[in-house]
Amino acid sequence: MDLKKYVSEVQDFPKKWISFKDISPLLADKKAMDFVINSFELSVWNPTKILWLDARWFIFWSILAYKMWIPFVMLRKEWKLPWDCEEISYDLEYWSNCFEIQSKSLNKNDKVAIIDDLLATGWSAKAACDLVERLWAKVESLNFVIELEFLKGRELYPDKKITSLVKY
Repeated sequence: MDLKKYVSEVQDFPKKWISFKDISPLLADKKAMDFVINSFELSVWNPTKILWLDARWFIFWSILAYKMWIPFVMLRKEWKLPWDCEEISYDLEYWSNCFEIQSKSLNKNDKVAIIDDLLATGWSAKAACDLVERLWAKVESLNFVIELEFLKGRELYPDKKITSLVKY
């Protein structure tokens, strides 16, 4: 399936010179969503947990975790999770951010599939990897729906299994 048909490009959003990839059409199409879920089910290897980055793709990750019968762990933006949390700050293309994860959500036996909508510079996924490893779990794979190859984010992970369904 050509997923690019289901991704709209919005120029100069959220800032000038950015070509934002809008996945709203993909979310609205049952066959496209099914394709993404099935593709990730085949690509995530054998995780014990799925970790999603706080973004617009949360819909897919919970469905995937449910379908695979494994726990779903949230990595959220700052102040969105209760209880004790580990946090990490990182820089994006046009702002800084902070992720948090509940301290007891992972353990040293967990093999984690990290899933995100977009691989651009790679810094948000790098922050996720660092948090997973800080909690002694292992990053099993990195999985993205869209990859912006020209930003070379993949180069941050020479030793990781990476899957991208659409490349620009």
